[in-house]
Amino acid sequence: MIKHGFISDPFLSPSRLTTLSPPPTFKPAPGPNQSPTLFQMMSAEQSRDPKPGSEAHNKLQDRISSLLSRAPFNVTDRWGVGDVRLTVASRSDSGEGESLRVSMDVHRRVLAAGSRFFAEKLRRSGTHSVEILECDDVAVYVEAVVLMYSDELTAELFGMDVSKILTLLKISSAIMFDEGVRACLEYLEAIPWSEAEEKNVISHLNELNLDGYQMDGVLQRVISDPSTSSRADEIFFKLSSSVLRAKDEKPRKEMKSLLTRLLDEDHYSRLDISRNTLYQLCHRCLSSLVLSLSAATCADEEAVQQDRGVLMAEIAREADNMQWIVGILMDRKIGEEFVKLWADQKELAVLHSKIPVMYRHVISKITAQVCVFIGQGKVLVPKEVRFGLLSTWLDALYDDFGWMRTCGGKSVDRKVVEEGLGRMILTLPLTQQQLILMKWFDRFVNGGYDCPNIKGAFEVWWRRAFVKQYVVESQLQVALCDVEH
Repeated sequence: MIKHGFISDPFLSPSRLTTLSPPPTFKPAPGPNQSPTLFQMMSAEQSRDPKPGSEAHNKLQDRISSLLSRAPFNVTDRWGVGDVRLTVASRSDSGEGESLRVSMDVHRRVLAAGSRFFAEKLRRSGTHSVEILECDDVAVYVEAVVLMYSDELTAELFGMDVSKILTLLKISSAIMFDEGVRACLEYLEAIPWSEAEEKNVISHLNELNLDGYQMDGVLQRVISDPSTSSRADEIFFKLSSSVLRAKDEKPRKEMKSLLTRLLDEDHYSRLDISRNTLYQLCHRCLSSLVLSLSAATCADEEAVQQDRGVLMAEIAREADNMQWIVGILMDRKIGEEFVKLWADQKELAVLHSKIPVMYRHVISKITAQVCVFIGQGKVLVPKEVRFGLLSTWLDALYDDFGWMRTCGGKSVDRKVVEEGLGRMILTLPLTQQQLILMKWFDRFVNGGYDCPNIKGAFEVWWRRAFVKQYVVESQLQVALCDVEH
Protein backbone atom coordinates (compact mmCIF):
# COMPACT_ATOMS: atom_id res chain seq x y z
CA MET A 1 0.00 0.00 0.00
CA ILE A 2 1.14 3.56 -0.70
CA LYS A 3 0.47 6.31 1.76
CA HIS A 4 -1.37 9.17 0.09
CA GLY A 5 -3.09 12.41 1.03
CA PHE A 6 -0.06 14.69 0.94
CA ILE A 7 -1.62 16.67 -1.89
CA SER A 8 -5.18 17.96 -1.79
CA ASP A 9 -6.34 16.92 -5.19
CA PRO A 10 -9.59 15.25 -6.28
CA PHE A 11 -7.56 13.14 -8.69
CA LEU A 12 -6.09 11.32 -5.70
CA SER A 13 -9.44 10.35 -4.20
CA PRO A 14 -9.65 6.69 -3.13
CA SER A 15 -12.59 6.07 -5.44
CA ARG A 16 -10.29 6.53 -8.41
CA LEU A 17 -7.69 4.04 -7.23
CA THR A 18 -7.32 0.52 -5.87
CA THR A 19 -6.65 0.32 -2.17
CA LEU A 20 -3.60 -1.84 -2.71
CA SER A 21 -1.85 0.52 -5.10
CA PRO A 22 -2.67 4.20 -4.41
CA PRO A 23 -1.06 6.91 -6.52
CA PRO A 24 2.29 8.61 -6.01
CA THR A 25 2.89 11.76 -4.00
CA PHE A 26 4.75 14.59 -5.70
CA LYS A 27 7.47 16.86 -4.26
CA PRO A 28 9.30 19.68 -6.05
CA ALA A 29 12.84 18.86 -7.17
CA PRO A 30 15.95 21.05 -7.49
CA GLY A 31 15.92 20.55 -11.29
CA PRO A 32 17.57 18.33 -13.86
CA ASN A 33 20.96 19.97 -13.69
CA GLN A 34 21.29 19.14 -10.00
CA SER A 35 20.37 15.44 -10.34
CA PRO A 36 23.23 13.13 -9.33
CA THR A 37 24.17 10.11 -11.40
CA LEU A 38 22.51 6.74 -10.79
CA PHE A 39 25.46 5.39 -8.82
CA GLN A 40 25.75 8.57 -6.74
CA MET A 41 22.03 8.31 -5.99
CA MET A 42 22.30 4.65 -4.93
CA SER A 43 25.25 5.40 -2.68
CA ALA A 44 23.43 8.30 -1.06
CA GLU A 45 20.30 6.23 -0.46
CA GLN A 46 22.28 3.38 1.06
CA SER A 47 24.09 5.76 3.40
CA ARG A 48 20.78 7.20 4.67
CA ASP A 49 18.96 3.90 5.12
CA PRO A 50 19.66 1.55 8.01
CA LYS A 51 21.93 -1.33 7.20
CA PRO A 52 20.14 -4.49 6.13
CA GLY A 53 19.12 -6.66 9.02
CA SER A 54 17.84 -9.77 7.26
CA GLU A 55 18.60 -12.13 4.42
CA ALA A 56 15.29 -11.22 2.75
CA HIS A 57 16.24 -7.54 2.80
CA ASN A 58 19.62 -8.32 1.23
CA LYS A 59 17.99 -10.39 -1.49
CA LEU A 60 15.54 -7.59 -2.21
CA GLN A 61 18.35 -5.06 -2.56
CA ASP A 62 20.25 -7.42 -4.86
CA ARG A 63 17.14 -7.82 -7.00
CA ILE A 64 16.62 -4.05 -7.25
CA SER A 65 20.32 -3.46 -8.00
CA SER A 66 20.08 -6.01 -10.81
CA LEU A 67 17.03 -4.26 -12.23
CA LEU A 68 18.70 -0.85 -12.10
CA SER A 69 21.96 -2.08 -13.61
CA ARG A 70 20.16 -3.11 -16.81
CA ALA A 71 17.43 -0.48 -16.79
CA PRO A 72 17.02 1.20 -20.21
CA PHE A 73 16.66 4.69 -18.71
CA ASN A 74 20.35 4.55 -17.80
CA VAL A 75 21.28 4.24 -21.50
CA THR A 76 21.82 7.94 -22.17
CA ASP A 77 23.02 7.37 -25.74
CA ARG A 78 19.51 6.34 -26.68
CA TRP A 79 17.27 8.08 -24.18
CA GLY A 80 19.34 11.04 -23.05
CA VAL A 81 19.69 12.28 -19.48
CA GLY A 82 16.67 11.67 -17.24
CA ASP A 83 14.65 14.79 -16.49
CA VAL A 84 12.40 13.40 -13.68
CA ARG A 85 13.61 12.01 -10.36
CA LEU A 86 11.34 9.06 -9.39
CA THR A 87 11.70 7.72 -5.85
CA VAL A 88 9.97 4.57 -4.60
CA ALA A 89 9.93 3.84 -0.86
CA SER A 90 8.67 0.82 1.06
CA ARG A 91 6.83 0.77 4.35
CA SER A 92 8.89 -0.07 7.40
CA ASP A 93 6.33 -2.78 8.34
CA SER A 94 5.85 -4.18 4.84
CA GLY A 95 7.84 -7.33 5.59
CA GLU A 96 10.99 -6.01 3.91
CA GLY A 97 12.65 -5.13 7.21
CA GLU A 98 13.88 -1.55 7.20
CA SER A 99 12.26 1.06 4.97
CA LEU A 100 13.85 0.90 1.53
CA ARG A 101 14.14 3.86 -0.86
CA VAL A 102 15.13 3.64 -4.49
CA SER A 103 15.53 6.66 -6.77
CA MET A 104 15.74 6.68 -10.54
CA ASP A 105 16.39 9.40 -13.10
CA VAL A 106 13.73 8.70 -15.71
CA HIS A 107 12.27 10.51 -18.70
CA ARG A 108 9.16 12.65 -18.62
CA ARG A 109 8.17 11.72 -22.16
CA VAL A 110 8.28 7.99 -21.36
CA LEU A 111 6.28 8.32 -18.15
CA ALA A 112 3.70 10.53 -19.87
CA ALA A 113 3.40 8.20 -22.86
CA GLY A 114 3.18 5.04 -20.78
CA SER A 115 0.98 6.13 -17.87
CA ARG A 116 -2.15 8.25 -18.05
CA PHE A 117 -1.73 9.02 -14.37
CA PHE A 118 1.82 10.33 -14.78
CA ALA A 119 0.85 12.20 -17.92
CA GLU A 120 -1.87 14.12 -16.09
CA LYS A 121 0.16 14.89 -12.98
CA LEU A 122 3.32 15.91 -14.84
CA ARG A 123 1.29 18.12 -17.16
CA ARG A 124 -0.52 19.86 -14.32
CA SER A 125 2.30 20.23 -11.81
CA GLY A 126 5.34 20.79 -13.99
CA THR A 127 7.35 19.03 -11.29
CA HIS A 128 10.66 17.25 -11.80
CA SER A 129 10.28 14.87 -8.87
CA VAL A 130 7.88 12.09 -8.00
CA GLU A 131 7.81 10.07 -4.79
CA ILE A 132 5.79 6.87 -4.39
CA LEU A 133 5.60 6.14 -0.68
CA GLU A 134 4.81 3.08 1.47
CA CYS A 135 4.89 0.52 -1.33
CA ASP A 136 4.28 -3.15 -0.62
CA ASP A 137 6.75 -4.24 -3.30
CA VAL A 138 9.38 -1.72 -4.34
CA ALA A 139 11.01 -4.05 -6.85
CA VAL A 140 7.78 -4.55 -8.82
CA TYR A 141 7.26 -0.77 -9.01
CA VAL A 142 10.75 -0.49 -10.46
CA GLU A 143 9.91 -3.24 -12.95
CA ALA A 144 6.74 -1.40 -13.99
CA VAL A 145 8.81 1.68 -14.82
CA VAL A 146 11.35 -0.43 -16.72
CA LEU A 147 8.53 -1.97 -18.78
CA MET A 148 7.43 1.50 -19.95
CA TYR A 149 10.65 1.63 -21.97
CA SER A 150 10.04 -1.70 -23.69
CA ASP A 151 8.52 -2.30 -27.11
CA GLU A 152 7.89 -6.00 -26.36
CA LEU A 153 6.21 -6.04 -22.98
CA THR A 154 4.94 -9.62 -23.07
CA ALA A 155 8.43 -10.91 -23.86
CA GLU A 156 9.78 -8.96 -20.87
CA LEU A 157 7.37 -10.83 -18.59
CA PHE A 158 8.58 -14.24 -19.72
CA GLY A 159 9.52 -16.46 -16.77
CA MET A 160 7.60 -14.51 -14.10
CA ASP A 161 5.32 -16.49 -11.81
CA VAL A 162 1.61 -15.82 -11.40
CA SER A 163 1.96 -14.04 -8.06
CA LYS A 164 4.44 -11.54 -9.45
CA ILE A 165 2.33 -10.92 -12.55
CA LEU A 166 -0.71 -10.21 -10.37
CA THR A 167 1.28 -7.67 -8.32
CA LEU A 168 2.53 -6.04 -11.52
CA LEU A 169 -1.04 -6.00 -12.83
CA LYS A 170 -2.25 -4.13 -9.73
CA ILE A 171 0.51 -1.58 -9.97
CA SER A 172 0.00 -1.07 -13.70
CA SER A 173 -3.72 -0.58 -13.09
CA ALA A 174 -3.07 1.93 -10.28
CA ILE A 175 -0.79 4.14 -12.35
CA MET A 176 -2.95 3.65 -15.47
CA PHE A 177 -0.15 1.93 -17.38
CA ASP A 178 -2.49 0.54 -20.07
CA GLU A 179 0.08 -1.41 -22.07
CA GLY A 180 1.34 -2.99 -18.85
CA VAL A 181 -2.17 -4.09 -17.90
CA ARG A 182 -2.75 -5.57 -21.35
CA ALA A 183 0.59 -7.39 -21.29
CA CYS A 184 -0.15 -8.88 -17.87
CA LEU A 185 -3.57 -10.09 -19.00
CA GLU A 186 -2.12 -11.64 -22.17
CA TYR A 187 0.55 -13.36 -20.12
CA LEU A 188 -1.98 -14.72 -17.60
CA GLU A 189 -4.09 -16.05 -20.45
CA ALA A 190 -1.14 -17.99 -21.88
CA ILE A 191 0.54 -19.57 -18.83
CA PRO A 192 -0.76 -22.51 -16.74
CA TRP A 193 -2.09 -21.94 -13.21
CA SER A 194 -2.24 -24.21 -10.21
CA GLU A 195 -5.61 -24.42 -8.43
CA ALA A 196 -4.33 -22.08 -5.69
CA GLU A 197 -3.09 -19.63 -8.32
CA GLU A 198 -6.43 -19.86 -10.10
CA LYS A 199 -8.21 -18.63 -6.98
CA ASN A 200 -5.76 -15.73 -6.69
CA VAL A 201 -6.19 -14.77 -10.33
CA ILE A 202 -9.99 -14.68 -10.11
CA SER A 203 -9.87 -12.85 -6.76
CA HIS A 204 -7.50 -10.18 -8.11
CA LEU A 205 -9.48 -9.66 -11.30
CA ASN A 206 -12.63 -9.22 -9.23
CA GLU A 207 -10.94 -6.64 -6.99
CA LEU A 208 -9.41 -4.58 -9.76
CA ASN A 209 -11.46 -2.14 -11.82
CA LEU A 210 -10.48 -3.36 -15.28
CA ASP A 211 -13.71 -2.67 -17.13
CA GLY A 212 -11.87 -0.97 -19.95
CA TYR A 213 -9.68 -3.99 -20.69
CA GLN A 214 -10.34 -7.26 -22.46
CA MET A 215 -10.37 -9.93 -19.75
CA ASP A 216 -12.39 -12.48 -21.72
CA GLY A 217 -9.31 -14.44 -22.72
CA VAL A 218 -8.31 -14.95 -19.10
CA LEU A 219 -11.79 -15.67 -17.79
CA GLN A 220 -12.72 -18.14 -20.53
CA ARG A 221 -10.44 -20.61 -18.82
CA VAL A 222 -12.75 -20.82 -15.82
CA ILE A 223 -16.10 -19.39 -17.00
CA SER A 224 -18.07 -21.12 -19.72
CA ASP A 225 -20.49 -19.52 -22.12
CA PRO A 226 -24.00 -20.80 -21.23
CA SER A 227 -25.03 -20.67 -24.88
CA THR A 228 -22.32 -23.09 -26.04
CA SER A 229 -21.29 -25.13 -22.99
CA SER A 230 -22.58 -28.60 -22.20
CA ARG A 231 -24.65 -29.17 -19.07
CA ALA A 232 -23.11 -31.16 -16.23
CA ASP A 233 -25.90 -33.67 -16.72
CA GLU A 234 -24.89 -34.32 -20.31
CA ILE A 235 -21.19 -34.54 -19.51
CA PHE A 236 -21.75 -36.91 -16.58
CA PHE A 237 -23.88 -39.20 -18.75
CA LYS A 238 -21.15 -39.43 -21.40
CA LEU A 239 -18.40 -40.05 -18.84
CA SER A 240 -20.42 -42.63 -16.92
CA SER A 241 -21.42 -44.45 -20.12
CA SER A 242 -17.76 -44.70 -21.04
CA VAL A 243 -16.91 -46.12 -17.62
CA LEU A 244 -19.75 -48.65 -17.73
CA ARG A 245 -18.60 -49.93 -21.15
CA ALA A 246 -14.93 -50.18 -20.19
CA LYS A 247 -13.34 -53.63 -20.15
CA ASP A 248 -9.96 -52.85 -18.60
CA GLU A 249 -10.51 -53.28 -14.87
CA LYS A 250 -7.83 -51.02 -13.39
CA PRO A 251 -8.52 -47.79 -15.33
CA ARG A 252 -12.28 -48.44 -15.09
CA LYS A 253 -12.13 -48.52 -11.28
CA GLU A 254 -9.80 -45.53 -11.20
CA MET A 255 -12.19 -43.41 -13.26
CA LYS A 256 -15.18 -44.54 -11.20
CA SER A 257 -13.35 -43.45 -8.06
CA LEU A 258 -12.53 -40.12 -9.72
CA LEU A 259 -16.14 -39.43 -10.68
CA THR A 260 -17.37 -40.48 -7.23
CA ARG A 261 -14.87 -38.16 -5.55
CA LEU A 262 -15.87 -35.25 -7.76
CA LEU A 263 -19.54 -35.84 -6.95
CA ASP A 264 -18.72 -36.03 -3.24
CA GLU A 265 -16.91 -32.68 -3.46
CA ASP A 266 -20.11 -31.25 -4.91
CA HIS A 267 -22.06 -32.17 -1.76
CA TYR A 268 -23.31 -28.62 -1.12
CA SER A 269 -23.81 -27.12 -4.57
CA ARG A 270 -25.29 -30.30 -6.06
CA LEU A 271 -24.46 -30.42 -9.76
CA ASP A 272 -27.40 -30.43 -12.12
CA ILE A 273 -27.38 -34.20 -12.69
CA SER A 274 -30.97 -35.23 -13.22
CA ARG A 275 -32.80 -38.17 -11.73
CA ASN A 276 -33.70 -39.24 -15.25
CA THR A 277 -30.03 -39.43 -16.29
CA LEU A 278 -29.06 -41.56 -13.28
CA TYR A 279 -31.97 -43.95 -13.79
CA GLN A 280 -31.22 -44.20 -17.48
CA LEU A 281 -27.74 -45.42 -16.50
CA CYS A 282 -29.30 -47.70 -13.89
CA HIS A 283 -31.62 -49.39 -16.40
CA ARG A 284 -28.69 -49.79 -18.79
CA CYS A 285 -26.74 -51.60 -16.05
CA LEU A 286 -29.71 -53.79 -15.21
CA SER A 287 -30.23 -54.81 -18.85
CA SER A 288 -26.56 -55.69 -19.20
CA LEU A 289 -26.72 -57.75 -16.01
CA VAL A 290 -29.74 -59.70 -17.24
CA LEU A 291 -28.01 -60.39 -20.56
CA SER A 292 -24.87 -61.61 -18.80
CA LEU A 293 -26.81 -64.02 -16.59
CA SER A 294 -28.92 -65.21 -19.52
CA ALA A 295 -25.76 -66.00 -21.45
CA ALA A 296 -24.40 -67.92 -18.48
CA THR A 297 -27.57 -70.01 -18.08
CA CYS A 298 -27.94 -70.75 -21.80
CA ALA A 299 -24.36 -71.88 -22.37
CA ASP A 300 -23.73 -75.63 -22.27
CA GLU A 301 -21.45 -77.13 -19.65
CA GLU A 302 -18.46 -77.45 -22.00
CA ALA A 303 -18.72 -73.79 -23.09
CA VAL A 304 -19.05 -72.70 -19.48
CA GLN A 305 -15.87 -74.53 -18.56
CA GLN A 306 -14.01 -72.97 -21.49
CA ASP A 307 -15.25 -69.44 -20.87
CA ARG A 308 -15.42 -69.57 -17.09
CA GLY A 309 -13.05 -66.69 -16.56
CA VAL A 310 -14.77 -64.53 -19.17
CA LEU A 311 -18.21 -65.18 -17.68
CA MET A 312 -17.10 -64.44 -14.14
CA ALA A 313 -15.42 -61.20 -15.22
CA GLU A 314 -18.43 -60.02 -17.20
CA ILE A 315 -20.99 -60.72 -14.48
CA ALA A 316 -18.72 -59.18 -11.83
CA ARG A 317 -18.21 -56.07 -13.95
CA GLU A 318 -21.93 -55.55 -14.57
CA ALA A 319 -22.78 -56.11 -10.90
CA ASP A 320 -20.03 -53.71 -9.84
CA ASN A 321 -21.37 -51.11 -12.27
CA MET A 322 -24.81 -51.50 -10.73
CA GLN A 323 -23.44 -51.08 -7.21
CA TRP A 324 -21.68 -47.88 -8.29
CA ILE A 325 -24.83 -46.34 -9.74
CA VAL A 326 -26.91 -47.44 -6.74
CA GLY A 327 -24.41 -45.77 -4.42
CA ILE A 328 -24.79 -42.50 -6.33
CA LEU A 329 -28.60 -42.77 -6.23
CA MET A 330 -28.58 -43.33 -2.48
CA ASP A 331 -26.08 -40.55 -1.84
CA ARG A 332 -28.28 -38.12 -3.73
CA LYS A 333 -31.35 -39.38 -1.82
CA ILE A 334 -33.22 -40.61 -4.89
CA GLY A 335 -32.78 -44.36 -4.39
CA GLU A 336 -36.34 -45.31 -3.48
CA GLU A 337 -37.26 -46.04 -7.11
CA PHE A 338 -34.36 -48.46 -7.42
CA VAL A 339 -35.43 -50.40 -4.29
CA LYS A 340 -38.80 -51.07 -5.91
CA LEU A 341 -37.12 -51.89 -9.23
CA TRP A 342 -34.78 -54.39 -7.55
CA ALA A 343 -37.61 -55.92 -5.53
CA ASP A 344 -39.49 -56.59 -8.81
CA GLN A 345 -36.59 -58.46 -10.47
CA LYS A 346 -38.12 -61.92 -10.08
CA GLU A 347 -36.87 -62.98 -13.54
CA LEU A 348 -33.34 -61.99 -12.63
CA ALA A 349 -33.64 -63.84 -9.32
CA VAL A 350 -34.65 -66.99 -11.20
CA LEU A 351 -31.65 -66.65 -13.51
CA HIS A 352 -29.49 -66.08 -10.45
CA SER A 353 -30.58 -69.40 -8.94
CA LYS A 354 -29.61 -71.31 -12.09
CA ILE A 355 -25.94 -70.43 -12.26
CA PRO A 356 -23.11 -71.48 -9.93
CA VAL A 357 -22.47 -69.39 -6.84
CA MET A 358 -18.94 -68.58 -8.03
CA TYR A 359 -20.50 -66.45 -10.82
CA ARG A 360 -23.56 -65.07 -9.13
CA HIS A 361 -22.47 -64.05 -5.62
CA VAL A 362 -21.53 -60.55 -6.81
CA ILE A 363 -25.22 -59.91 -7.57
CA SER A 364 -26.14 -60.56 -3.95
CA LYS A 365 -23.78 -57.71 -3.02
CA ILE A 366 -26.33 -55.39 -4.61
CA THR A 367 -29.06 -56.79 -2.34
CA ALA A 368 -26.78 -56.42 0.68
CA GLN A 369 -26.01 -52.83 -0.30
CA VAL A 370 -29.71 -51.96 -0.55
CA CYS A 371 -30.56 -53.65 2.78
CA VAL A 372 -27.80 -51.70 4.52
CA PHE A 373 -29.08 -48.39 3.15
CA ILE A 374 -32.63 -49.22 4.28
CA GLY A 375 -31.42 -50.40 7.69
CA GLN A 376 -29.46 -47.16 8.12
CA GLY A 377 -32.49 -45.06 7.23
CA LYS A 378 -30.82 -43.61 4.12
CA VAL A 379 -33.66 -44.58 1.80
CA LEU A 380 -37.35 -44.63 2.67
CA VAL A 381 -39.73 -47.02 0.94
CA PRO A 382 -43.15 -48.49 1.89
CA LYS A 383 -43.26 -51.69 3.96
CA GLU A 384 -44.70 -53.55 0.94
CA VAL A 385 -41.57 -52.74 -1.04
CA ARG A 386 -39.29 -53.70 1.86
CA PHE A 387 -41.02 -57.05 2.28
CA GLY A 388 -41.07 -57.59 -1.50
CA LEU A 389 -37.32 -57.01 -1.67
CA LEU A 390 -36.65 -59.66 0.99
CA SER A 391 -39.13 -62.06 -0.58
CA THR A 392 -37.34 -61.84 -3.92
CA TRP A 393 -33.69 -61.76 -2.82
CA LEU A 394 -33.21 -62.89 0.79
CA ASP A 395 -32.75 -66.61 0.04
CA ALA A 396 -30.18 -65.71 -2.63
CA LEU A 397 -28.36 -63.52 -0.11
CA TYR A 398 -28.24 -66.40 2.37
CA ASP A 399 -26.94 -68.78 -0.34
CA ASP A 400 -24.19 -66.44 -1.48
CA PHE A 401 -23.14 -64.90 1.83
CA GLY A 402 -20.12 -67.14 2.38
CA TRP A 403 -18.73 -66.32 -1.07
CA MET A 404 -19.54 -62.64 -0.69
CA ARG A 405 -17.35 -62.40 2.40
CA THR A 406 -14.29 -64.08 0.93
CA CYS A 407 -14.31 -63.88 -2.89
CA GLY A 408 -14.81 -61.59 -5.81
CA GLY A 409 -12.36 -58.76 -5.27
CA LYS A 410 -13.86 -56.30 -2.79
CA SER A 411 -15.38 -58.37 0.00
CA VAL A 412 -18.32 -57.14 2.05
CA ASP A 413 -18.13 -56.11 5.69
CA ARG A 414 -19.98 -58.90 7.47
CA LYS A 415 -20.91 -56.84 10.54
CA VAL A 416 -22.26 -53.96 8.46
CA VAL A 417 -24.42 -56.28 6.34
CA GLU A 418 -25.71 -58.22 9.34
CA GLU A 419 -26.63 -55.06 11.24
CA GLY A 420 -28.25 -53.42 8.21
CA LEU A 421 -30.24 -56.52 7.32
CA GLY A 422 -31.41 -57.00 10.91
CA ARG A 423 -32.51 -53.40 11.29
CA MET A 424 -34.37 -53.59 7.97
CA ILE A 425 -36.26 -56.73 9.04
CA LEU A 426 -37.31 -55.02 12.26
CA THR A 427 -39.01 -52.23 10.26
CA LEU A 428 -41.61 -54.72 9.01
CA PRO A 429 -44.90 -55.65 10.69
CA LEU A 430 -44.44 -58.14 13.54
CA THR A 431 -45.99 -61.06 11.64
CA GLN A 432 -43.58 -60.55 8.75
CA GLN A 433 -40.68 -60.26 11.20
CA GLN A 434 -41.70 -63.61 12.63
CA LEU A 435 -41.96 -65.24 9.19
CA ILE A 436 -38.50 -64.08 8.12
CA LEU A 437 -36.70 -64.65 11.42
CA MET A 438 -38.10 -68.13 11.99
CA LYS A 439 -36.80 -69.15 8.55
CA TRP A 440 -33.48 -67.52 9.33
CA PHE A 441 -33.21 -69.42 12.64
CA ASP A 442 -33.60 -72.76 10.93
CA ARG A 443 -31.19 -71.75 8.18
CA PHE A 444 -28.54 -70.50 10.58
CA VAL A 445 -28.73 -73.58 12.78
CA ASN A 446 -28.07 -75.80 9.77
CA GLY A 447 -25.81 -73.51 7.73
CA GLY A 448 -23.72 -71.83 10.40
CA TYR A 449 -21.61 -68.79 9.60
CA ASP A 450 -22.09 -69.04 5.85
CA CYS A 451 -25.41 -67.40 6.69
CA PRO A 452 -25.67 -63.84 8.11
CA ASN A 453 -25.84 -63.80 11.89
CA ILE A 454 -28.82 -61.59 12.72
CA LYS A 455 -29.48 -62.97 16.19
CA GLY A 456 -29.67 -59.41 17.54
CA ALA A 457 -32.73 -58.77 15.39
CA PHE A 458 -34.14 -62.15 16.43
CA GLU A 459 -33.85 -61.16 20.10
CA VAL A 460 -35.62 -57.84 19.50
CA TRP A 461 -38.45 -59.62 17.67
CA TRP A 462 -38.78 -62.18 20.47
CA ARG A 463 -39.08 -59.50 23.15
CA ARG A 464 -41.58 -57.56 21.06
CA ALA A 465 -43.68 -60.66 20.47
CA PHE A 466 -43.57 -62.39 23.88
CA VAL A 467 -42.05 -60.18 26.56
CA LYS A 468 -43.19 -56.62 25.84
CA GLN A 469 -46.68 -56.93 24.50
CA TYR A 470 -48.13 -53.60 23.40
CA VAL A 471 -51.91 -53.13 23.43
CA VAL A 472 -53.73 -50.41 21.47
CA GLU A 473 -56.29 -48.82 23.77
CA SER A 474 -59.00 -46.29 23.01
CA GLN A 475 -58.09 -43.11 21.10
CA LEU A 476 -54.99 -44.90 19.72
CA GLN A 477 -53.15 -44.91 23.03
CA VAL A 478 -50.53 -47.65 23.25
CA ALA A 479 -49.92 -49.43 26.54
CA LEU A 480 -47.09 -51.81 27.45
CA CYS A 481 -48.07 -55.05 29.13
CA ASP A 482 -45.22 -57.13 30.52
CA VAL A 483 -45.97 -60.85 30.39
CA GLU A 484 -45.86 -62.53 33.80
CA HIS A 485 -43.54 -65.50 34.11
